[in-house]
Amino acid sequence: MINPDFRQRVKVCGIFLLQVYKVMTGTMLSLFLPQSCGERMCTLSENYDNSEVYHRSVYYWNCLSAFTFFCYYMIELRREEWCVKYLDIDNDIPDNSLKDIIVKEKVLDLKMDKLNKYYYNTLCVNCFVYFVNILLTIKMIQDSYYNNSTISCFMSFVLLVMMKLYNSFVVAYQSVKNDKMMSAYMSEFVSYNVLDEDYVMEKYSGTKNNRLEDINDIEENEFHDVNETESSVKEEDIIPIIEEEK
Repeated sequence: MINPDFRQRVKVCGIFLLQVYKVMTGTMLSLFLPQSCGERMCTLSENYDNSEVYHRSVYYWNCLSAFTFFCYYMIELRREEWCVKYLDIDNDIPDNSLKDIIVKEKVLDLKMDKLNKYYYNTLCVNCFVYFVNILLTIKMIQDSYYNNSTISCFMSFVLLVMMKLYNSFVVAYQSVKNDKMMSAYMSEFVSYNVLDEDYVMEKYSGTKNNRLEDINDIEENEFHDVNETESSVKEEDIIPIIEEEK
């Protein structure tokens, strides 16, 4: 049977690789947008070799934007890897249950808060750089407009990146504001709300569950509940049943 943690890691890596393409095309706009070279469209190499001052300035800012995306992705992937390793998702309890559990693990609690803050701050910087990137590219489009494909490509490239930034901002903001750990790579946004079973088993040797509840206490409570249920059956409730059978 495939380990659930391994399955989550594969899913995250797959989604990340799919996003690399749209981020590269959405940040390196000076290269990938159709531009005019006289009466024809410039090739990719011609866009790269364009030595016009403003075009080169936009290209360098494109590179900066791509670099900030790279930094942001590294923190996002590190955060997601940490979640897969130490946390888990239990659909039987509320999404906001993690904080009540993780406060018992001070090291994990501090690490979670630190990762959320790094993620949020890096994302804010990335959003600012990308917003400037869009403004600079609009001016470049005015100078080297080719045809309607220039506008359509610009809109599609930017919208794809903006959707990613918006989704990530929701995850980062909610995680910091509500002190929880939302995943940025699940098909629907979910919140890790318990500790990982493998981590708990390794640290507590099976004496606690993934909510850090003492397993022995739970079993004793269940045993007492069964005894109370059995003792609640009174003798006078049983006798009429026996007499009816006779």
